[in-house]
Amino acid sequence: MNIQFNEQGLVPAIVQDAHSKEVLTLAYMNEQSLQKTLETKETWFYSRSRQQLWHKGETSGNVQKVVDVRYDCDADALLILVEPKGPACHTGEYSCFHHRLNDEKPVATPNRFAILNVLESLIAEREAKRPEGSYTTYLFEKGIDKIAKKVGEEAAEVIIAAKNRSKEELRWEAADLLYHLLVLLREQRVSLDDVLSVLAERHR
Repeated sequence: MNIQFNEQGLVPAIVQDAHSKEVLTLAYMNEQSLQKTLETKETWFYSRSRQQLWHKGETSGNVQKVVDVRYDCDADALLILVEPKGPACHTGEYSCFHHRLNDEKPVATPNRFAILNVLESLIAEREAKRPEGSYTTYLFEKGIDKIAKKVGEEAAEVIIAAKNRSKEELRWEAADLLYHLLVLLREQRVSLDDVLSVLAERHR
């Protein structure tokens, strides 16, 4: 490994949720923090303001389990793929990048499956922040038995809707099934990309 640290001995590290693909934060690592990250499989950074190493989640409990560490073509920037346990931002937000330069919503993408990406990211955020009153929070707090039960129930309702030849009912029940399936995948740390890659492999 020949990482190009800058004149301060630092390299920028982009932290990304390994499953939702949401960018969580941008921090800096020196050689020591990078080594500790590789050894402990949790993120360690170098605080430029405090001039010392810091272990993400050491006080908050919001640690980041490292899935993979990559570097760019010039070896002067890192990409850290993680499974976050709680919010990444000190404000309590799921991602540090929760502000926009304007108040407008992002322009809709022509990709007709884009809502699945949005939903996957939202579910990841709900798991991290656990906002009160959220149904998604309720599912995560109840755990795998409840989530799996809901997937089974929604699958059965899809079958019933199909047997009833009700297109409207089928649309609603299929949407419920997809939502609960995404929650289940998040709980199991399986990304939608993982599932799509299986489909692509089968197609080949």
